[in-house]
Amino acid sequence: MPPRPRAHNRLDAPGRRAAQIPGFEDVRLSPEDAGASVEATAEQFALPRSGLGRHYDVLAISGGAAGGAFGAGALVGLTRSGRRPEFALVTGVSTGALIAPFAFLGPAWDGRMREAYTGGHAANSLGIAGFSAGREPGLLRSEALERLIYPFIDDALLEATAEQHARGRRLLVATTDLDRQSPCIWDMGAIAARGGPEATRLFRDVLAASASLPGLFPPRRFAVEADGVACEEMHVDGGVSAPLFVLPETLLRQRELGQGMRRARLHVIVNMVLDPEPRTTPPGVGQILVRSFDTLLRVSYRQALSVVATFCAAHALPLGVASIPPSAAATANGAMLNFDTSAMGRMFDAAAVAAEAEGFWRPAFPWPDADGGLPPLIAARI
Repeated sequence: MPPRPRAHNRLDAPGRRAAQIPGFEDVRLSPEDAGASVEATAEQFALPRSGLGRHYDVLAISGGAAGGAFGAGALVGLTRSGRRPEFALVTGVSTGALIAPFAFLGPAWDGRMREAYTGGHAANSLGIAGFSAGREPGLLRSEALERLIYPFIDDALLEATAEQHARGRRLLVATTDLDRQSPCIWDMGAIAARGGPEATRLFRDVLAASASLPGLFPPRRFAVEADGVACEEMHVDGGVSAPLFVLPETLLRQRELGQGMRRARLHVIVNMVLDPEPRTTPPGVGQILVRSFDTLLRVSYRQALSVVATFCAAHALPLGVASIPPSAAATANGAMLNFDTSAMGRMFDAAAVAAEAEGFWRPAFPWPDADGGLPPLIAARI
């Protein structure tokens, strides 16, 4: 694989031409690719293979920056409760992408995930020492994010991911291709299956790209080839184009599901507070910008969740959602970029306790039954 471009000057983007990363062909999917062949999309990126049981579980993990401590803690709590399924398909965006490999690999990796989110690595890596001082197109240097991610993504993790990929399970991560202005879905298991140092490097770089919030971190640049010509793509945080995703959008638009998808049970972890927080907004420019960004995030996540909920309701697929409770708003969205170790630890522990209790997974939106539970048809399938 060609070396990753580092200079400020860059090669032209491929435009609308199909591009591949040399040595890693067919490990990602664009909306154009998905639209060309729905059947191939389902086969490669969504529907688990046989041997995973009569029903299978899907987990989608959203972005949320420091709120990712909620999702990590929730998985540990589910492990403790004994109710954590082996997810046949795991998807992640932004901080959800960083959690996704551990969610995919299961409880044996909980210790590493806990250390990543509560061990003080975010506070150390993203502190003053990480500032770029204008040397890169972001407040923080790319190395700051790499120090946070790379130590936890090693050859052993890729080997374990490749083993599960061979079983038919799938691990997908979304980035935003800034040049094409569209999401890009990466098959992380297919990358891991290639093996070797280049696979480890690409796996790490995709996770870093998915978590590269514009303005805070520099974009990640990928050397690609299009029609035999060397090109370059610029990717940023997956949440820019896909706040969360369960399946490629092409599949969500299908009226008829494949036989395999009818066996799915969907779970979504939203590392944000979804409910509005009415309060007086101070008139200062900074406060208005922060409040506006917070509002934009909450609305976009609710809209993304609505698309998934509509899809599930139309096909009678069970859907459970867990999000940061409104009572935690002051320490969640309001401090989305507060990577204080003690605050993240408290969020992690609170989520773990909540996930241990019954009723952790909630319907995406209130259903029209008396007790607020799942509709009878969906409840019967869980």
